[in-house]
Amino acid sequence: MAKGGQGDIPRNNWKKAGNKRRAGILAPLFSIYSGNSAGLGDFGDLHILSDWCEKTGLSILQLLPMNEVGPVFCPYDAVSSFALEPMYISLDSLPEASDKAVKSMIADIKKKFPAGKKHVNYCIKEAKLAFLRQIYSTVGASSDLKGFKTFVSENAYWIEDFALFKVLKAYHEGRPWYEWADPYKGRDPKKMESFRKSHKDKIEFEKWLQWIAYSQFKSAKKHAASKGVLICGDLPILISRDSADVWANTEFFKLEFSAGAPPDMYCAKGQRWGMPTYDWEMIAGDGYRYIKEKLKYAENFYDMIRVDHVVGLFRIWSIPCNEPAENEGLNGFFDPADENIWWGHGRDILAVMLDSTSMLFTAEDLGVIPKACPDTLAEFAIPGNDVQRWVKDWAGTHDFIKPKDYRLLSVAMLSTHDTTNWPAWWEDEAGTVDETLFIRRTQGRGIDYENAKEELFDGRLSRHGRLRWLKSVMSADILADRLGKDVREIGDFIDMYENTYREKEKLWKHFGLKGPMKEKYSKETVEKALSMTLGSESAFCVELLMDYLYMTDIFDGDPYQNRINRPGTVSKDNWSLTIPISLEELLVHKVGGKIKAMVAAAGRAV
Repeated sequence: MAKGGQGDIPRNNWKKAGNKRRAGILAPLFSIYSGNSAGLGDFGDLHILSDWCEKTGLSILQLLPMNEVGPVFCPYDAVSSFALEPMYISLDSLPEASDKAVKSMIADIKKKFPAGKKHVNYCIKEAKLAFLRQIYSTVGASSDLKGFKTFVSENAYWIEDFALFKVLKAYHEGRPWYEWADPYKGRDPKKMESFRKSHKDKIEFEKWLQWIAYSQFKSAKKHAASKGVLICGDLPILISRDSADVWANTEFFKLEFSAGAPPDMYCAKGQRWGMPTYDWEMIAGDGYRYIKEKLKYAENFYDMIRVDHVVGLFRIWSIPCNEPAENEGLNGFFDPADENIWWGHGRDILAVMLDSTSMLFTAEDLGVIPKACPDTLAEFAIPGNDVQRWVKDWAGTHDFIKPKDYRLLSVAMLSTHDTTNWPAWWEDEAGTVDETLFIRRTQGRGIDYENAKEELFDGRLSRHGRLRWLKSVMSADILADRLGKDVREIGDFIDMYENTYREKEKLWKHFGLKGPMKEKYSKETVEKALSMTLGSESAFCVELLMDYLYMTDIFDGDPYQNRINRPGTVSKDNWSLTIPISLEELLVHKVGGKIKAMVAAAGRAV
């Protein structure tokens, strides 16, 4: 597994993973909790989760990005590529936690912000920070002054700017850096030095927070290693416009553009993410140090790392910032514009990244991507993502690919953090098309949408903005007839139809289940779906913890509501979902034995 298919280049990055097929889970830290948690999961809870992984035969624990987030709490829109999120600090793990008065304060926080609610109350962050300020004002870094100084010295590349940025942001009442007074926005040297001196204690507190988070996360990694569990991080390709990285290194970013994604069959207007795109020429001119330093710091916590939106290293969808917000990603362009240089552009960046770390890379290579991207991933032995609902013979039968035909260099999965969970996909999305996209296409062809909707789709089974085909639409000719168009005029409609019509029936056949296909998910169908990805040829199989838990009865209500994120939306329900079972309960739940048996049967136990 340590060699690529095209260039056959061996990579030392595979050393930790070894020549083994592995299984794992994706568990956002905010989604889990224990009896020790204050408001949400923390670094201490990773110890318990690693214990559970060992018990179930899972040897990969994948997390979402752990960097400090901004006001919308999106881990892919962080205020730093380096700094860890301080709300994940375990209060019970602090050396001072044994003090009677401190213990009482922690108990009060837990009472006010109990863990285990369906969604995290992110007011917990300020409550934790207020408590940590009190601890710092009493002990500072005096408990291990040498360790603290060493940490700051070794991370001087980013921590000085980050700590200053955080205090300046508070000084400007939370406004983004590009709205600050000019001397602060432009980093006037004299003004910066004066501010550092007058706010020294607050700046040191920000560094101390990072030291505590660093120490606790490293401890969690050490414990995971003792259990034979590899921790997989997540490297966002982008960073928030209002971040320490952009403020301190404006020359590395194209601030006049916003990154996003072009329109496709799943998102009719495309996407506009808001983060600036990179000026790779400037980053390369600095010897890629910015990228190298990010990986160097991440290596403290991770054995593996997922490169988010890896195709963006080859070319990224860029939208002018003056484009009206309602147009989302419609009027963008690819940067670089010249398709002929995409291969070299992405390959050069990935080569630098691989040579800068011992972490094993995986890559999110979903969506419509140029050939240069999968070719380079194969050359460098970087596994991509094979998501069951999209792993099909797109050019031929449009049927689901058999497990033996999944890519060896891939991470197989049922769902991602940006999709519905598998039961919700089965009930509400399988065999459907996006209603917004369908409306846009009918409008563009002068087709009466309401009439087309009635002629083509089953109103009883269409919901959540998804249209389910009527079974009577049995061919492209029938589709064309009901649209009142010639088959030759509606190639895009036919593609949409062939990719989704009777999708559930096709997957049911793969499962080998007896009897007629059932519209509602069951524990049996979830188990069959999981067994399919576990039994795939893929080197790794990493599932949402939630998808595994749908083999139990712990969830209530419509599975569509149990979603980590809905791309393109800002909501208090995004990035806040909590599983309805504590880690202590999970450790003794019978589902663990079920998972262990499934992992062993698939030959993924290590």
